[in-house]
Amino acid sequence: MSTTSERLGGMTAESKHLWRVLAIGMLAVRFVQGWIYWGGGSRRFIYGPQKINPAGHWMAYKFQTAMPGAILGTSHLVSFLLHHFVLLYAGVIIFSAVELISGLMLISGFMTRLAALLTLGLSFTLMLLFGWQGATCIDEWTMAASNFGMGISLFLLGGGAYSVDNWLRKRNPALVQRGWFRWLGGSDPLPLSDAAFKKLALSLFWIAVIFIVATYSYYRGSVITPFHGDPTGVKVHHVQMRDLKIAPDGSVTVHMYVNAGTASVPAHIISARLLNYSGKVVEVWDGKQLSHLGADNIHNDYAYQKIDPDKVLGLQAGLGAAATVHLPVSDSSGFIGKGTGPYQLQILGINGKRMSISAQMEG
Repeated sequence: MSTTSERLGGMTAESKHLWRVLAIGMLAVRFVQGWIYWGGGSRRFIYGPQKINPAGHWMAYKFQTAMPGAILGTSHLVSFLLHHFVLLYAGVIIFSAVELISGLMLISGFMTRLAALLTLGLSFTLMLLFGWQGATCIDEWTMAASNFGMGISLFLLGGGAYSVDNWLRKRNPALVQRGWFRWLGGSDPLPLSDAAFKKLALSLFWIAVIFIVATYSYYRGSVITPFHGDPTGVKVHHVQMRDLKIAPDGSVTVHMYVNAGTASVPAHIISARLLNYSGKVVEVWDGKQLSHLGADNIHNDYAYQKIDPDKVLGLQAGLGAAATVHLPVSDSSGFIGKGTGPYQLQILGINGKRMSISAQMEG
């Protein structure tokens, strides 16, 4: 396999044997990579169609949980899609269809290299969106990283043994001379010289090394920094607050966003209290009061993961949920705003974590 002409049809017996060994050796990789993506697509289209049913708990909820830790601007893209149903639904269908089709192509070995490139794109996207997630380990990162490496290997080496590509090649030997078939299919070496193939392979290798190590370091540390649980370093749910407004009667309006934590269970806010400029508690909303907040007091940013009253615990909110919450005057407050210093709103999560934000009282 020392020249381009050899690769295009004049391979020696030894070269053919070595390539056949590689093709058989990659069979398990091709099947596993294909099954992973076939499984993702088939669960939505065949076995669990509720996952793409907008009337149910569909993929939009999953995408919203990615926002707190998504990188390279993808969180803004997800937020935009969540506000535009047609684009969101089209994106879910297209993404799922690419998973289904590319997975089936790899399992069958049809246009193997093209399918490998498609799964590379999927792995890259999934890494940016979900690579940070994992309640007890870096499972989402591991899946995307493994698939990325497998995709590169399948693109470079193909997966021609026991494949549709190989069957097509035998039925029409002239395909071996077609550049498009060599680049898209997977039964023969790429139509490159040894030097060019080495350059391509090493370039893809270093892209993989940089991408995988950099995302690992960002998501979990353990490269040049200590290990941490997720990009924010928060292992439990965290609620980010902004735009705090305090009315003269003591009622409060604040925007809340669950920007860290696990997607497997919702966050719970079990109480809230308002402190004046001297640190005295002047308003308290316990779990019972929070659990009875009316719909007109909570205005969610998105239609999927929401901040809602819980029947017992106060407020509950899925990861990625965001809403403007109005806390009316407490029945027992007797609040009279005095002084010019800042007021502080504190909320208490069920995990014992207290979060706060400060603001001046409105005139």
